[in-house]
Amino acid sequence: MTDGEKATSVEHGHTVNKSCVNLTCYMVLSDEERKAIGTICFLAGPVTLLENVLVLGVIASTATLRKRPSYLFIGSLALADVFASCFFTISFLHFHLFHLKDGPGAYLFKLGGVTMAFSGSVGSLLLTALDRYICIYHSSTYKVLLTRRRALLSLLILWSTIIFLSFLPLMGWRCSTGLTPPCSNLFPYINKHYQAFWTSFVLVILVLILGAYALILWKAHRHECSMTSFQGAAGKAQSRMRMDIRLARTFGLILLILVGCWVPVLSFMLVDVSVILTRDQQRAFAFCSTLCLVNSSVNPLLYALRFRELRIALLRMLQKLCCKGRCKKLTEDSSHGLPSAEDNCTALSDDEMPKARTTRPDSISEMVYSHQLTMRK
Repeated sequence: MTDGEKATSVEHGHTVNKSCVNLTCYMVLSDEERKAIGTICFLAGPVTLLENVLVLGVIASTATLRKRPSYLFIGSLALADVFASCFFTISFLHFHLFHLKDGPGAYLFKLGGVTMAFSGSVGSLLLTALDRYICIYHSSTYKVLLTRRRALLSLLILWSTIIFLSFLPLMGWRCSTGLTPPCSNLFPYINKHYQAFWTSFVLVILVLILGAYALILWKAHRHECSMTSFQGAAGKAQSRMRMDIRLARTFGLILLILVGCWVPVLSFMLVDVSVILTRDQQRAFAFCSTLCLVNSSVNPLLYALRFRELRIALLRMLQKLCCKGRCKKLTEDSSHGLPSAEDNCTALSDDEMPKARTTRPDSISEMVYSHQLTMRK
């Protein structure tokens, strides 16, 4: 019997793993599967890091963006995804590709970093969803309800809670039997009760995100229906698409990617709490876990770069780097805020001019902004 083979026997109703020496029972991937997962990580990891560092740089270098709660939450999401690209890629490749075997302390520290990164990512997505909920349900008092100070306080509470929960196994809530059942079949040294707790925690966050977006869509639908009935034939003659339909398309894409990336992993983790997983199921979980990294790589496209102001700030920053001498005047003027449409060094298409905000918003924030203007009228 080789180290990678799994011999089992039944003792007191549990399946006991006899070959789990030096974590070999968790290294279940074949050579072809290791190459495939290595390719995914080597591609998605650097891309995720570059995208989110760029988003953080734009927000940090733009005073007008740093002051707004929405961009603070986007910055928190980008920071979490930077951690995910580092912790997950390094620890995953070390374990499954290079078969580096750490001790309990080192392994649990790496796993805690991965847990912290992904927990921070979904937690920041929840704050972003709540921000949009408050913006559309309490548009007249939005700036009073969600100040920059309250946004920073919510981020402090979020990250403090996540860091504490993520490193609980390192602080002592680990499996008492080492590597044998009732330990997790997916993560060495992890207590199944902790695994069930963290999985339930993430599921609750996902449900709250779904609920927030569902309420936003319901509010938008009611508003559009009332406006259509009020305007009558004139409203039907409008050529632009209804706001609730645009929101439904946008949120549908966001939620489809979010659920598609997270539900497979969480399902395996919940099943592992009560059922002994086979080696094929362990291999499937390893591939599904890379979907969480893929989710972190598309988050900047779904959330950050859909904001018109952030795109303009990104163009300004890139042009500063490319033409410092030619754009010296732009650099001096931009210290007061985002560039206007008259800035010659900012290449904007017709769709990105401010007038487009009243004709066809292309991001959720602009849809909400249009909704606010209509309500005030």
